[in-house]
Amino acid sequence: MLADNPKTAQANASFKKVQREQEAKKNLSDYEANEAAVAAKTARLRAERLARDAALALENPPAPAKKKTAKKAKAKSDSLSDWLKGREASGRSN
Repeated sequence: MLADNPKTAQANASFKKVQREQEAKKNLSDYEANEAAVAAKTARLRAERLARDAALALENPPAPAKKKTAKKAKAKSDSLSDWLKGREASGRSN
């Protein structure tokens, strides 16, 4: 048989190794090509988005920011005893 010959087995192993290396190089180059395509597409879409946003900003400028008005001072609240007296006066029990 052919497998019995050690030189044939060694040649087959070395041939399979070369095939695996070539397949790995091909797969790596396919991967790198896909990565480059994705990067180019991302850059193109980013440029289109920035151009669109700039055009919209020129058409519709942002409204000027409203000035914050000063908060009204709270009226001084009654003390607890005044509050309780008010509750008693209205007929509520404490």
